[in-house]
Amino acid sequence: MPKTTHIATFGAGCFWGIEAAFAALEGITKTSVGYMGGHFPNPSYLDVCARITGHAEVTQVEYDPDQVSYDDLLNLFWKIHDPTSFNRQGADRGEQYRSVIFYHSPEQEQMARKSKLKRQQQETEKHIVTQIEPASDYYLAEDEHQQYYAKHRI
Repeated sequence: MPKTTHIATFGAGCFWGIEAAFAALEGITKTSVGYMGGHFPNPSYLDVCARITGHAEVTQVEYDPDQVSYDDLLNLFWKIHDPTSFNRQGADRGEQYRSVIFYHSPEQEQMARKSKLKRQQQETEKHIVTQIEPASDYYLAEDEHQQYYAKHRI
């Protein structure tokens, strides 16, 4: 009987580094980068960067829940970006760089909300701006963006 994989989708700034961080986690079976959460069908990278689509740059991961839990993924998500920075990560600015968790099930939604509350309780100085939204259409980014850090040995 084949193993069941689960899907999780996160936006936390430029998708290249986010994908690399998740790809290094044991239990991740596949990663890809793309766009989610907008109103423009089949956007390109240039469309998203032009800020006309409403999409976030996201990393979508497939994972084996016997090896890594959704909570583990959430913990990594909080560590690899600044969830208090509105539509910005470092020098990257715009809604496509927003902090967002796209949930694929009611269980993921509940876990994401609980995790955000816990993270906010740890953050005494600033407000967590991370959005939690239902997963919507996922548009795969162009080939040159897939596994970017691995391809360029960054």
